[in-house]
Amino acid sequence: MSTVTTEDLLAAALKLPLKERAELAGRLLKSVDELPEAEWEALWVTESERRLQEVRAGRMTERPAEHVFRDPRP
Repeated sequence: MSTVTTEDLLAAALKLPLKERAELAGRLLKSVDELPEAEWEALWVTESERRLQEVRAGRMTERPAEHVFRDPRP
C-alpha cells in the first residue's frame, strides 16, 4: 500500500477541470472553517513559531503592523 502525499494530491487536483477544482477548493475551505478553536490555536502557534525561526535565520524580515495594514503585500 502506497502513501499519498500532499504533493500527489495537489498534482492530481490541478489536473481537474476548473469547475471541479473550484468545488474541491470550496469543500477544503469549509473543512478548515469547521476546526475547533483548540485546533486553530495549535495551528497558529505552529505557524508563529515557524515565522519566528524564519526571522531569526534571516530568511524573513519583520514589518510594523501599521505597514501591514496599509500595504498588505505578501
